[in-house]
Parts: sequence; structure tokens; C-alpha cells
Amino acid sequence: MARQKIQTDELTPEETAAAKVPTPHNAAEAGAIAPFVLFPGDPLRAQFVAQNFLKDAVQVTGVRGMLGYTGTYKGEPVSVMGSGMGGPSAGLYSYELFAFYGVEHIVRIGTAGGFQPWQNLGDLIFAMTACTDSNYAYQYQLPGTFSPSADFTLLKKAAKYAKKNGIGYAAGSLFSSDMYSEYNALGPEKAWKPWARMGCLAQDMETYALYCNAAYLNKSALSIVTNVASCVTGEVLDTSCFTALEPMIKTALSLL
Repeated sequence: MARQKIQTDELTPEETAAAKVPTPHNAAEAGAIAPFVLFPGDPLRAQFVAQNFLKDAVQVTGVRGMLGYTGTYKGEPVSVMGSGMGGPSAGLYSYELFAFYGVEHIVRIGTAGGFQPWQNLGDLIFAMTACTDSNYAYQYQLPGTFSPSADFTLLKKAAKYAKKNGIGYAAGSLFSSDMYSEYNALGPEKAWKPWARMGCLAQDMETYALYCNAAYLNKSALSIVTNVASCVTGEVLDTSCFTALEPMIKTALSLL
């Protein structure tokens, strides 16, 4: 059955946004997603968080296998939803969450490959900002290069929690690339080492787009990633059962 067309010119901005849901990419009804969302790349990691950390969690979306759940944590409503891989995917889902579902805060809980020799596998990285080789910010038609940043309140609280609980972490810049570094035809000398030389801590693929959307829509975001692979040594952390990512998940949930 076709959805009834709503005269949006008679609605408030909030009602107009809610009238656009469900979207082609998200089956959740209006009000089914909490204002605070955890945002892993892997939808199965969203399922893991819902089953192991949230109370009374229910699945609210699963379009194209991108699972999303809403429950509570210590009495506070929270949702967790996969973003998929890459800036375009994370950008699409985070835009809809911010613009149509009334989400105010998105905390990415992802994985990344570390650039610096002093980094330990399993340590957290808080992305203060993100560099990129993507053209995602072209849409804003800015007369220069846009450097998006994390929400400082979320960043400060995350660092405080990690320090208090003995969780290794660093804060700095991520390099959000459109290409998975291991498959980049340029090779490491051109693909990631120049970014490491400029002080970037690790590479992911999603943070830049998330931070751009947060800035454009006047929302807040923080990207927390776990260093699961060293680009320097080739060492890799086993994350197959997700338990190695629990310090990151608990840190993100502490921000509620």
C-alpha cells in the first residue's frame, strides 16, 4: 500500500522530518530510534551490542541487512545501528538519523589500522578530527578545505572514562580514506605513510563523512575506534568474537 502523502507545509520542522520516515534505507518508525546512537560499521557488531549491553533491546530496522536496535542502558534510551563500510554508506545512514529521526548524538564504535609505531593493539583512538582523500565535502561548495571535528564534550568524557578505567587511548587525527589501505594500488609509501608522517594516528573509512554531517546539521558526533591492526608491523588483533572491542563499547556507553 502506498504511503499517504502528507502536506508538510502545515507541519513544524520536526514534524516534517518525521513525516519522511521510514526511509528507503531505514525501516524504523518515527520515535523508534533514541536521540543517542552507537554507530559500528559492522551490523553484526550492532547486534552484539544490543544483545550483550542493552536492556529490552528490540530490532527497529534491518533494511539491506543494516541492523538497528533500540533499548536502554542504565535506564537511558540508546540505539545502535550499523553504518556499513566507507564514507558514502556512513554518510547516508548518519544523515538520515540526524535529519529525519531526531538523533542528537552519534558515537562511532569502529576499527582502524594504526600508523604509529608506539601504538598498542587494542588501544582506543579518539578522533579529534579527520583528514581524507574523499570528495565528500564537495557538496558544501566551500571556498577551501573543510576539516570537521569531534564534539568536545563527548571527547572529554570519553578520555576521562578511559583514563579512570585503565583503558589505553590516544587522541588525534584519523585518516578517513575511500580505499582500504591494504588494497590501495599506490602502495604504503604513497597510500598511508605520508599521512602518518603528518601525525595521523590511524586509518578508517567513515569518520570524515560522519563529522561532516554532524557539522552541517548542527549535531554532535564522536568517533572512537579500536586499533586492530598495525600498518607498521602487520600485527592484527583478533576481533572475530567482538570481546576485544568491549573497552570501546563500554567507553561509548559511558557518554550517555
